[in-house]
Amino acid sequence: MSPSCRTPQIVTTVCGALLLAWTGACGGPASAPAKSVAPVNPPMTAAATAPPEPVPFGGGPCPYLDLAKVETTNGQRVSSVRISADRPHPACFFYRGDGREQLRTWIVVATPAVAGATVDAVAPVATSDRAELPGGWSGGAQPTSDGAVIAVARQGTAIVVTTNQQQTIGARRIAEQVIAALSL
Repeated sequence: MSPSCRTPQIVTTVCGALLLAWTGACGGPASAPAKSVAPVNPPMTAAATAPPEPVPFGGGPCPYLDLAKVETTNGQRVSSVRISADRPHPACFFYRGDGREQLRTWIVVATPAVAGATVDAVAPVATSDRAELPGGWSGGAQPTSDGAVIAVARQGTAIVVTTNQQQTIGARRIAEQVIAALSL
């Protein structure tokens, strides 16, 4: 028999064997107990990405962070406060006398993957200092060109605090205040 004549027989044999195996696994009369088999190629899932950074939308006050606490913790007088349109918790922008931003809080409520992506976007865990806060919050903290940032996540929530101060301690204290104020 020539090789071209054998090809249809091989295909028929292979298809028949697969059909027999499939019908047997679906509860045919002589089926063995079904075994759990992991798929060869698991379904592809899209990588989580951080949402875009917040932008000021309207005037303050910040619904979860007191202006006096920001002034004390960040060490600068606050001249104005603006908030974003984000929900359930708006981002809060605190400005100093010359109109420049001195502190920003940003809360992302999403999936654990998006919360983790948010942390990695602003303070990558692989390259920043490890940040741990009470209650199981973890992420990164690092100086930036304009100051410092801390970003921590727990389950599906991320908290990001940026400051114009070079030390991360003030940002850490603000993050703790946000967590306490929102009972997160």
